[in-house]
Amino acid sequence: MEINLQLKALADKINQMKDKIDTEEATKTAFVLPFINLLGYDIFNPTEVTPEFTADLGLKKVKKLTMLFFKMELQS
Repeated sequence: MEINLQLKALADKINQMKDKIDTEEATKTAFVLPFINLLGYDIFNPTEVTPEFTADLGLKKVKKLTMLFFKMELQS
């Protein structure tokens, strides 16, 4: 399916379900992860997407990222 149609289908799903989603985790599961997957990332592969990534930047305070995406090579 063409990405425009997939995005439209996801947007329609979000409009239908948005009033039933009450938590951050539910939002991530129902809306965010399907969108990331639609972009071509394998959300089950930690070499592509890592949730709750701890970024040690050499600072006193370690930063925790909600989600880290690794660079994807474009396929031609």
